[in-house]
Amino acid sequence: MNALQDKVAVVTGAGQGVGQGIALALASEGVSVAVVGRTLAKLEGTCALLRERGVRAEAYELDLLDTEAIAPLVDRIAGDFGRLDVVVNNAYDGVMMPLLDMSLKNFTKGFVSGPFAAFAFMQAAHPHLVAAGGGSIVNLVTSAMVRWDPTNYGAYAAAKTALRSLTRTAAVEWAAAGIRVNSIAPHALSPGLKWWTENNPEEAAEFVAAIPMKRIGDPEADIGRAVVALVGPDLAYLTGATIPLDGGQAHF
Repeated sequence: MNALQDKVAVVTGAGQGVGQGIALALASEGVSVAVVGRTLAKLEGTCALLRERGVRAEAYELDLLDTEAIAPLVDRIAGDFGRLDVVVNNAYDGVMMPLLDMSLKNFTKGFVSGPFAAFAFMQAAHPHLVAAGGGSIVNLVTSAMVRWDPTNYGAYAAAKTALRSLTRTAAVEWAAAGIRVNSIAPHALSPGLKWWTENNPEEAAEFVAAIPMKRIGDPEADIGRAVVALVGPDLAYLTGATIPLDGGQAHF
């Protein structure tokens, strides 16, 4: 029997892109998925794909900026599915631009939707993960945290750096409870990146050429499958780590 069969995961921002890829990869291992995001139609689309793989999938509409709604939602999900084993904090709603052009409102928005929302999910999930005998949390960060030129990405990198530190702290504090907490820094063909590559072919070609593996990652095959490995028993001794999934582009 698959080690992840009948487990339950919540994946935020799973209506498209990397979040959807992660949800699909988990479903292929028999994991039921609570699909969380802002746009219900997109969430339902992902749920349909997940159900085709034979698992239970339910959509939960949520604006991450409403952090007070997160804990009740986590409790609802655990009640609906009967357990909770995996939490993937993928969603982020921020703005990327030079610092002098960044309003305090937009800067704050990135932190609320990033580390603040992830913290709320992690804290609310803790008792449910303990009740399930332990579990795994995966937080998505970014190679922008360590890139040599963070122009336009400064606020984004700052929010994700905070999330990386939060990951490490939770990993240490919750290890005795059987909860592993890791972060990944993925690079994959999201809808936004796909639009950019199609509309900026020359720049996109230069960008891909700078990736040692010479290709952009696939949300399911490259990112989702890595998450499956990360939350499974084969990496049961790994916690508190940040893993780059970017074809060798960044160095942590």
